[in-house]
Order: sequence, then C-alpha cells, then structure tokens
Amino acid sequence: MRQPATIKDVASLAGCGVGTASRVLNKSGPTSNDMKKRVLMAVEELRFEFSEVGRSLQSSKTLTIGCVVPSVANPVYADAVQGAQETFQSAGYQTLLVCTNYDPDIEAQAIRTLIAKQVDGFVLTVGDALSSEGLKSIQRREIPHCLLFNMATDNEKSWSVDDHSAALNVVEAFVEKGHCHLGFLALKFKSSDRARERYQGFVDGCSRYNMPKPALLEIDEDSHALTDLLKEFLNQNPTLTGLFVSNDFLALETIRCARTLGLSVPGDLSIIGFDGIKVGAMVEPTLATIVTDPKGMGSGAARTVLTTIKGEEAPIQPVPELTFSFRAGGSLAFPAAERKGDEKAATLSPPNNLTNKNLKN
Repeated sequence: MRQPATIKDVASLAGCGVGTASRVLNKSGPTSNDMKKRVLMAVEELRFEFSEVGRSLQSSKTLTIGCVVPSVANPVYADAVQGAQETFQSAGYQTLLVCTNYDPDIEAQAIRTLIAKQVDGFVLTVGDALSSEGLKSIQRREIPHCLLFNMATDNEKSWSVDDHSAALNVVEAFVEKGHCHLGFLALKFKSSDRARERYQGFVDGCSRYNMPKPALLEIDEDSHALTDLLKEFLNQNPTLTGLFVSNDFLALETIRCARTLGLSVPGDLSIIGFDGIKVGAMVEPTLATIVTDPKGMGSGAARTVLTTIKGEEAPIQPVPELTFSFRAGGSLAFPAAERKGDEKAATLSPPNNLTNKNLKN
C-alpha cells in the first residue's frame, strides 16, 4: 500500500524548503505567487492532506469545541446544539457532542474526557452551575467556555432564558383564565437549576395573586409511570385545574397521559409548557407555552466562546425580558365551571377528581 505523502514530499516536488511549503499551506507567511502555485500543484499531484494533528501541535490548538448538554431527545437542546455547531463550523471549529442524561457523575466524567482531548473551549448546559464539578474543572484551567440555559454565576457568561420572569407570565396566563389552584410538573427537579428557577418564579407568581402554593410533581426523564403518577397527583390535589410543565416535550406527554385517564384537556385540566417547540403548534389541542429561541441561544454561546479564544469583546446578550414570549394555545382555557357561568373559579367543584370519574382502581 502506498504511504501517504508528507510535507517533505511536497517541498521536494515543489523545489522548496519544508518551511516554505508549510507557510503556503498554513497561510502563515509571505511567499511568491509562483511558489504558492508550485506548492499547490505538488499537493494536488501527491494527493497530500495536511494533518490537522500536526497543525494543532504547531498552533497549540485542536480546533475542537466540547458541547455538553443533558439530552438531544428534547428538541430544544437539539436546536441549540445545531445553532452552536453552525457557528463553530463557519469559524473552522468542529464540535464534540456529549449528552449527560441529567446525571452529575456522567457530566463530570464527560467534561474531564473532553479536557483530556484538549478542546479549545466549551459550550455546556450543566445540571447546576453552582455545584457542577465539571464546570469547576473548566474554570480552574481557565478554558474558554460559555454556559447555555443555566443561570450565570459570578464571573460567568451564559446565554439563558429568564426562567423566573417567564414563570410569572405563566401564572398571569392562568389567572386570566380564572384558575386559582395550580400545579408544577418538573423533570429531574433536584438536578436541574432551570426547573428550580421556573418553579420558584411560579411560586412567587402564585403568591402575588394570593393563590395557594403550587403543588409539585417531580418525575425522571424516562419515567414510564407518568400516567400512574399523574393520577395519584391529581387525586391528592382534587381542586387543581391548571398544570405548568417544565418543558414542552413533557407537556405533550402529560396531555397524552391525561387522556389515558379519561380527562379532557383543557376541559378538566389546562396545561402550559415551556420552550415553544414547533410540534406543540401542530397537535390538537395546540399547546400553550413559553416560546424561546434555542438555536439563537446556541449560536450566541458559540460566538461568546470564539471571542474569548480570540481575546475579543463578547457579543451583546439579549435583554432578559426579551428571551421569551407567551404563545396562547388550545391547552389553556377557563375551568369547566367558569365556562358554565359560575362567578368565581374558587367555587369550582373538583373537576379532575379521578375518584369521581371511577378511575381510582
């Protein structure tokens, strides 16, 4: 088998030194037009491929970026990764993607592995920016990085949604429809600072309107028992008429489970999601939700990393209040008794009491 051509072979065929050939290929120094032509003709004739490994050894850069997210099953993270990847590719960088499944141990190990591969930077969503061991490893080594969706800590940069304010808007949307007893369905609540921030905003919003503290239901990402958990949750909170779900993907699954239990959405239970994924507008009922721009967030985080690498000024981040908007949908309506003409939602009979619907067994 023929051995791959080396830069020495190129230099020999072009009639120049290795340094000259390297300058032409790296575009790193002055050379005559005639010499450039000879080197490039030699490259083509020898089918020479310049080694990125060799290039990285010379420049102390690998031209790779670590991209760490909890999951790409959720379209939000998939869109964010695409936005980041397109930005990095246009700048000559490749992304190395790792999914952590919301597990802090997997997260820490993945980041250590990427550090060992000498990536030039990171775009990452961690479980909790305050406690992430992987993030601390990046900080200690002063590797250029930018958080994605996490709330920024001191001296950190993050492209994220104002989760707290968005949750306040969700409360307002429920109140406008006459709901007074609400619940919050969270994914990996204890290991997600995003879910906790949304819940806190939801709690604060309910307090502003003198409503009871929202009931909380936490589930695992791949919980196959959501239908049973939802039935138990609603039986424990029989006057609950509105449910804020921590992401759209889970909200759509919750609608399916509610129907399995014989409940009507929004007749028996109104549901609002978070993220604004496209499929939410394609189902029936359409999903009421908080709309975000994950692809733009991913691109913004990537541009922040690139400017850090180059020592340039970071791009301006959007005003927090402009990082989201509310999209009305068919999954949100007045509670059943309110639609029938009752004067106050507080006088509602338990519309979703599964005992009354003979679904207790």
